Amino acid sequence: MKTFPIFTALAALAIPTAVYFVFNVAPLEVEMGVIQKIFYFHVSSAWLCYLGFILCAGGSLAYLWKRNTRADAFALASAEVGLLFGLIVLTTGPLWARPVWGVYWKWEPRLTSMALMVVIFGAYWMLRTFGGTGEGVRRFASVLGVFGAPNIFFVHFAVKMWRGNHPQVLNINGGGGISPEMRTTLYGVALPALLLLFGLLLRLRYKALIDERTVKAMRRRLARIGVF
Repeated sequence: MKTFPIFTALAALAIPTAVYFVFNVAPLEVEMGVIQKIFYFHVSSAWLCYLGFILCAGGSLAYLWKRNTRADAFALASAEVGLLFGLIVLTTGPLWARPVWGVYWKWEPRLTSMALMVVIFGAYWMLRTFGGTGEGVRRFASVLGVFGAPNIFFVHFAVKMWRGNHPQVLNINGGGGISPEMRTTLYGVALPALLLLFGLLLRLRYKALIDERTVKAMRRRLARIGVF
């Protein structure tokens, strides 16, 4: 399978670079200590989860409007990659929570709403994977993808709307806010690195889906003329 060699190389270099910056450049947070390092991957993965589900909704809308099978494949690929990053969020969150809150899970507004959104798109994936390839399944799943994406708003603003205790401000050297080194590590290194990985996975999965559908179409044509 042909991919973007430069894109792949950049992603392969960016991930270890991000790890280096997280553990060697960004300072320790005073109250949480080293466990706070999860923040860079946790937050970046949450944003990329949002992006995957937004792209899924966009592809689903395009499919409902034009019945374009490529748009449908793009929606499915986006949902799958978004789910991957959503699972990273739901894994790193409890790993952070155990030493900070004393438990792996709290029914805290942002964690709970994030879990519900992942369940919605998990249902989308289950429907697409095990529900068959009929037009009705595609349409129903597309509607689910379109109506699932607006939940991003509730996840993102859950702490403010329902007064959750999800951390928002970091304590650096006894003061509030996020340090310049932390901003650089998050916005300049970790997020771009994971964004490269996101784009690469999306490209590979989308192409795999297109190739899979092409092979199935060829088999159907050959079956009609009696080859199989």
